[in-house]
Amino acid sequence: MTAPLALAGIAPADVAFQEQLTDGFYNTLYRLEMVDGARQVLKVEPSPNQPRLDYEIALLATEELFLRVAETGGVPVPRVIRGDEGYLLMEEVPGQTWHSLRAELAEADQARLRAELGRVVADLHRLTGRRFGYSQRGLASTWREAFLGMVDAVLADAARFGVQLPEIRSRVTAAAPLLDDVVTPALVHFDLWPGNIMLDAPRGTLHISALIDGERSFWGDPLADMASLALFGDIEQDEAFLTGYRQAGGVLVFDDTTRARIALYQVYLYAIMLVEAVPRKRAAAAQTGEALDRALAALG
Repeated sequence: MTAPLALAGIAPADVAFQEQLTDGFYNTLYRLEMVDGARQVLKVEPSPNQPRLDYEIALLATEELFLRVAETGGVPVPRVIRGDEGYLLMEEVPGQTWHSLRAELAEADQARLRAELGRVVADLHRLTGRRFGYSQRGLASTWREAFLGMVDAVLADAARFGVQLPEIRSRVTAAAPLLDDVVTPALVHFDLWPGNIMLDAPRGTLHISALIDGERSFWGDPLADMASLALFGDIEQDEAFLTGYRQAGGVLVFDDTTRARIALYQVYLYAIMLVEAVPRKRAAAAQTGEALDRALAALG
């Protein structure tokens, strides 16, 4: 543990307790309790020699950017203490992940929290940039250009890691003109499954304490977040989330164009999930391939 502490400029004498967390799939996480009582989380990037996808470069710099921008919009996120090449040091967020608490939540609590999540995500999507894409991979002047480049990169990753995917590029290209409707780059988290949403009950009632792990964020279409928000499902059926999103000013009207754009982002997300399983040396979820086929079918 001495090397990660040194990388982040932390003196071992200042740390009262430390443990490595097992939640991360890519970066290495450490929980620190400092001598002065502060609780912090240190994230450290893997070795440059570790196999990775094309966009998985300088992810912690991307996460730091996400956190700092999100905080300006009142979005609950961990506060950045400092970051530099290879590491990110943050304040620890109180609570537990939604995923870990899901079995304990009553249906009414689930609905209330989904509505709260809708409001939080609407706040996130009000934060805008000037250009599109992943900040660490270079930005584009149009969303169509950025997204097609993102798709090409994951298809190249699939070829590099020997992952067989269905025909994707021609289907995405055929639907790509729909992306020209997106003219303002919004801040998109793109990994908002329950494992990246923290819940806490400081006054006895659970609320969202933070969105975490924004390392895969980009500037793009707000609809892209609907892919991970309804992982393997259909966000159109999530009435509680949609109510909260619209109450907070989020604009989401379901028509053929909206559904096709969401399907595009599902195709991209599920392709990433299938490809990344190889360098991670783990099996992809059994339903991922089926979900990819459904998303491709939805493109028509």
